[in-house]
Amino acid sequence: MPDALTLDVRNLSLHKGASAFSQAIRPGEIVGLAGLDGHGQERFLEVLAGLKTPVAGDVLLDRAGRQTKIDAFRTAVANGIAYLPRDRRATGIFPTQSVLDNFAISTVERDARFGLISAQSRKQRYEVYRQRLSIVAPRPDAAITTLSGGNQQKVLLARALALEPGVLLLNDPTRGVDVATRHVLYDVFRDLAREGMALVILSSEIEEILLLCGRVLVFRDYEIAAEMTGEAMTTDSVIAAMFGRAA
Repeated sequence: MPDALTLDVRNLSLHKGASAFSQAIRPGEIVGLAGLDGHGQERFLEVLAGLKTPVAGDVLLDRAGRQTKIDAFRTAVANGIAYLPRDRRATGIFPTQSVLDNFAISTVERDARFGLISAQSRKQRYEVYRQRLSIVAPRPDAAITTLSGGNQQKVLLARALALEPGVLLLNDPTRGVDVATRHVLYDVFRDLAREGMALVILSSEIEEILLLCGRVLVFRDYEIAAEMTGEAMTTDSVIAAMFGRAA
């Protein structure tokens, strides 16, 4: 079970001239990010991951009252934040490597014994996540490019989960995958939240956000235009906020 981590966003400004905002993302939450392309939701996710620097403000990770400032991707990973990129082909998979190599590359130090990589350790960990995510692959040493897009995405998610994070940041995680894979991923995300993980999901599909998330932040002009929970979360209200109108 990963540590219970809270992301504490304080007086964050994403763009010059944009108003600052504060947020807390807590263990067991699934928070959705919505907005028109280029309005700040992806920048926000990347700031949480330590990939981008905000104009002002801080992202703090709270573990049992001890706070760590997230100001670099390496710091985020080392402190229990995992990030799944949007474009798996450009920034996710290593196309010349095997399924197992793609899975194990982020946790290679855990498989080292006296300076040597334990093949058995890698395969055992891969098998755990293969079963949990229902990864369909002919064998671990098959080229990652022989897998369907949905199964490539599952391998990337397995790689992120193998870090045993307390916070999982997902950038359009079902983009370009088939319907069956989507529902497998939805079930996994819900299970992770029940286990105490905090999830932040950016999705280009409003219906997906409404289906998965208990809270949604709608971005416009690099600011949070609306924050919605419960019955206030509807397709109409999200679209209205995206365009700067009342629902």
